[in-house]
Amino acid sequence: MTAAPPPDAVSFFDGSPQGLAICEAVFSFAGGLGDIQVHVSKSQIALRRHREFAYLWRPDQYVRSRIPAVLSLALPYELDSPRFKEVAHPAPSVWMHHMELHNPSMVDAEVRQWIREAFEAA
Repeated sequence: MTAAPPPDAVSFFDGSPQGLAICEAVFSFAGGLGDIQVHVSKSQIALRRHREFAYLWRPDQYVRSRIPAVLSLALPYELDSPRFKEVAHPAPSVWMHHMELHNPSMVDAEVRQWIREAFEAA
């Protein structure tokens, strides 16, 4: 995968330049981790190694929201950070960590480390 989001991921953020900038920041980092497949659906962008490990989605598709993007990371353990809006445990071996991203600078060293951990666990 290249460091740039594919055209369908760019289209996913039509009308949201800030959301697209966040998407580009995530792809810029994740693209350098290794072989990643991307699946874009109506509701989200999924990044996959052997299994899906990261998701980008737009809350404004579902509710009135000014949040341009949410990054959800699948890990085999729970991370404890106030940066997560919600942490869910949908399966015995999966913890989903949901983080609201307001701008691309929020994809900082800490978030990049979590993306790396999710990639490695996938």
